[in-house]
Amino acid sequence: MTSLAPQTAPSREQLLYLLHEAAEIEHNLMCCYLYAAFSLKVADDRWTPPQREAVADFRRTITGVALEEMTHLCLVGNLMSALGAQPFFSRPNFPIDAGPYPDGFVMRLQGFSLATLEHFEFVERPHGADIQDSAEFAPARRYQRSAAITGRLSPLSLDYETVGALYNALRAGLTAFCAQHGEGALFLGDPALQVDASFAPLPGVTTVRDLASALRAIETIVSQGEGAGADTAHSHFNRFVRLRESLLARLAEDPSFEPAWPAATNPVMNRPVASSARVYIDHPDIAPWLDIGNAIYTTSLRCLAQGFGAVEPASKAAWLAVSAELMRALVPVGQGLAARPAHADRPGPHAGLTFTSLRTLAPLPAQSAARFVAERIGELVSRARALRVVAVAGETESTWQRVIDALVRQQARLATMDPLADAPAVAPAPAPSAAAQTTASQPAAPAAPVAPAPAVEVARGRAMTVLFEAKRCVHSRHCVLDAPGVFKANTPGEWIFPDQISTEALVEVAHKCPSGAIRYERADGGPAEAPPAVNTLFVRENGPYAVRAALDVAGDTSHFRATLCRCGQSKNKPYCDGSHATAKFRASGEPDTSAPDPLAVRDGRLSVVPVRNGPLRVEGNVEICAGTGRTVARVTAARLCRCGQSNNKPFCDLSHVAAGFEADGE
Repeated sequence: MTSLAPQTAPSREQLLYLLHEAAEIEHNLMCCYLYAAFSLKVADDRWTPPQREAVADFRRTITGVALEEMTHLCLVGNLMSALGAQPFFSRPNFPIDAGPYPDGFVMRLQGFSLATLEHFEFVERPHGADIQDSAEFAPARRYQRSAAITGRLSPLSLDYETVGALYNALRAGLTAFCAQHGEGALFLGDPALQVDASFAPLPGVTTVRDLASALRAIETIVSQGEGAGADTAHSHFNRFVRLRESLLARLAEDPSFEPAWPAATNPVMNRPVASSARVYIDHPDIAPWLDIGNAIYTTSLRCLAQGFGAVEPASKAAWLAVSAELMRALVPVGQGLAARPAHADRPGPHAGLTFTSLRTLAPLPAQSAARFVAERIGELVSRARALRVVAVAGETESTWQRVIDALVRQQARLATMDPLADAPAVAPAPAPSAAAQTTASQPAAPAAPVAPAPAVEVARGRAMTVLFEAKRCVHSRHCVLDAPGVFKANTPGEWIFPDQISTEALVEVAHKCPSGAIRYERADGGPAEAPPAVNTLFVRENGPYAVRAALDVAGDTSHFRATLCRCGQSKNKPYCDGSHATAKFRASGEPDTSAPDPLAVRDGRLSVVPVRNGPLRVEGNVEICAGTGRTVARVTAARLCRCGQSNNKPFCDLSHVAAGFEADGE
């Protein structure tokens, strides 16, 4: 193997060339892992309870690894931005012929199986480990990409045996460049282009601004993958080892156990020109959904590129949020394709999402980008509404309607981002025609019922009326401890007596109520409660988020105080109901500080939107603080964990996907 340690400092072009290749590899692996996860069945009446749990664990594990591959892609994007280049999200389409990577890197889509897991182990193996690839993934031919060429300006394609070795080359190259030219000469990118965990809720995403942060980013990639360093138990390599051992144990108990659909190996959306080693998906009812799935995937990538190219925080957050939601909408499509046949007129394997990419995903001009992408999503909605779908095991009547609903929501969000909003807009996606409704076997999901207004107790005094909303109370007990004459808990009938203390003292007690369960209306001409001068969100030890701001929580704008669930167990989501105590939720109230920059504006409306089966999307100016008051981050947009599973609390890292978290939201 050619040595990767540079004898002299490489050029910026050579470093970017290696980063482009790294981005392609991370992207390819993410798709391969998602394809295997999508091929797993959602349900099977023949499974025993242990088998059902095993399949759920297979899905959680592989999905978790795929999300960390997205982390790696984002970190490589940050490295490229730091070096003054555009992040790179294109890649060759599957199946990838020999040549773009070293001969041992066989990149193709294949469903979940022992051979697939063996291949995943091989790809993620630690450098120097004596591990062989599955025979099913034998390279088409052996070759060498690099040669002993010196003095050439064009970048070289080097050979390496493992992903870790590629990053070792990058580590050495970055260090050598800085030693020869200085850090300032290398890291000339705009820091505003960087994406951190507040923008991309993925495990381990950090910004790159200098050599130290660049080396930390590379260390995150290598340690999450092959498991370099002291803590290797949770590495991709070891997780795949455990999955393969678990599958072998299940098959030893029951050789008929089938955790996955027979998804195609090397599926393609377009008729292959010369090779027979591909499965052309031509089922007339399935191929259109493959087309939609690939369009959702590429539109998500386009939004990702827009987010990495944006410098204004709100725009950056919005584009990355749309990208993430489109990728979530892709999951049922990928699972649905694997559950259905590839052909209608002959036996064969099932279909599968091909991840067919566009030739270019360069960022669009900011002026037209939102209109451009909204128009594309409108096309997807129109096509999806007209398609006929027959449910299979594990799907419900609303499975496919949720995909359409997600697309409609993102189209509406893009409309709010459109600088051309005053210009003639593309018409919204039409509702399904009568013919489409009669041929579709899946009716649209009924509109979610509107929750009744919460019961509010009203206690009127001479100078003040106290309003108490029991459903929001988290029993902080400031009321009964600071004003026991006013709040007489456990008393039958009336129990709030506003006239027992002075109005100003009672106002102070109300303001101490973190949940907003206690509010007031003054009749003495005194000032009503006002929003705070600084919006704050406190992370409580083993408990909820305590927020103070002019709040808009899922459309409710009546409060300046709220406690929001972050354990995932509340029966009153998005609000806390104290379930964290009975669930023995454990999460620090002292997260790490992320070197926050001051906010230009510190108050204003703070929107909190629960994402369906996902995090809390927070938009507006807010200081996120530890329980002791230390400022953790100052943001204008963030996605906060509410499933209790994130490894990057308080920020979401998409752990809810692997955990199967379910909660209402938009």
